[in-house]
Amino acid sequence: MITSRSPEYLISLVREFCKLPNETEWLEFKADNPEAEAIGEYISALSNSAALHNKVNGYLIWGIKDDTHEIIGTSFDPQSIKVGGEELENWLLRLLAPKIDFYFNRITIDGMPVVVLEIDCAARHPVQFKNLEYIRVGSYKKKLKDFPEKERELWRLFDKTPFEAGVAAHDISTDDVLKFLDYPAYFDLLNQPLPDNKEGIILALAAEEFILKNDAGKWNLTNYGAILFAKNLSEFKSLSRKAVRVVVYKKSNKTETEREQVGSKGYASGFKGLIGFVTNLYPENEIIIKAIRNKVPTFPELAVRELIANALIHQDFSVTGAGPMVDIFPDRMEITNPGEPLVQTDRFLDSPPRSRNEKIAAFMRRIGVCEERGSGIDKVVFQTELYQLPAPLFEVVGDNTRCTLFAPKQLRDMEKQDRTRACYLHACLKYVARDFMTNASLRERFGIEDQNSATASRIIKDAIDEKLIKPNDPDTGTRWMKYVPFWA
Repeated sequence: MITSRSPEYLISLVREFCKLPNETEWLEFKADNPEAEAIGEYISALSNSAALHNKVNGYLIWGIKDDTHEIIGTSFDPQSIKVGGEELENWLLRLLAPKIDFYFNRITIDGMPVVVLEIDCAARHPVQFKNLEYIRVGSYKKKLKDFPEKERELWRLFDKTPFEAGVAAHDISTDDVLKFLDYPAYFDLLNQPLPDNKEGIILALAAEEFILKNDAGKWNLTNYGAILFAKNLSEFKSLSRKAVRVVVYKKSNKTETEREQVGSKGYASGFKGLIGFVTNLYPENEIIIKAIRNKVPTFPELAVRELIANALIHQDFSVTGAGPMVDIFPDRMEITNPGEPLVQTDRFLDSPPRSRNEKIAAFMRRIGVCEERGSGIDKVVFQTELYQLPAPLFEVVGDNTRCTLFAPKQLRDMEKQDRTRACYLHACLKYVARDFMTNASLRERFGIEDQNSATASRIIKDAIDEKLIKPNDPDTGTRWMKYVPFWA
């Protein structure tokens, strides 16, 4: 994993910091004083202050006099410190919220030991230590709650800073960029020729903002570049849990796992392979279209593709310890992503598109993986109707969004909520196509014979009772009645 800097880089960094006339709100010098509680408070303060000052990192450095910036060395060894029998780094990480990356680096400058604590800037939420948030005011560490103007400014900054702008790997060389990114896939997906030299490749990646030049003259690899084109997401500590996990179960519950695999590639370079892998895991289904029996996959590939693309693109990357999931059971497929949806689940089909991660969504649209026009769920519902499947289910589970596709089931075997949900989504699909649901269209959707129109009428009545649909014109005769979604 990419977790530390080279000694040469750190030595150069410390010498540059020592030239500053004063400490900054994102930089603190210490001669010694490795007291654990104070270190935790400083991590919170420096992380929050780094975010306020648009810095990628905050720094706490031992072995430097804070008044003269003279290098005097330190006896502090973070690896040897324990708090209540627990290693210092683990103890600090346990008491910080949200979890952020920080690294203790022990180096030697002019023959004297120096320790550099490098701290990632806060993102999405202020960093707390022991449930308290800290900030630097001048050269002093203070509680954030005592400075409401800084707290408001910090939250405004978080609202404007997207996940894509974060840094997955700091200070890497041109060769490392080419090592970590699947750059041939980038040119291939955009149908562009691969440049015949490193400079051309790097210029193209930089133009996309997959990589950014840093102050040391090297490259920072952005979350945007890594999440789309990483050769191996596990090489990036902050992104390793965002790889797609696919699990196949033997039964309709999670008691017995048949197969499990965690993806490694970035979302853009690995999408085609992911869809192929998933679609090969479930059996075929027989449907009849215009009196011809056809063998098709149990779950429509287009619907699976759209739902997995949505899960990748619209997830909330600030939810830690979780990533997109595809759970395959004998009777259903559940596709789950971290984060609550930006629109209500019962309005997925008609709502204008909203992307939580706009740059990722825009790039995936450019390569044909998704559409930002909001038509993806329309396709999912249409495909389930075409394949004579129960209607998909969209729901919020905790702080996750889950979409479920169901295997074939006869109408007589469906629960009442399955039938009314299908009726509602059918009405939505018709409405967004500037059409209306009727008894006849619902019969076609369920494969109900014409002489059994009363069956469709009962489903419509149940959907009206549940306030999912309503008559377009209540004064129209029952035989010619047309129906629209409740929100129309």
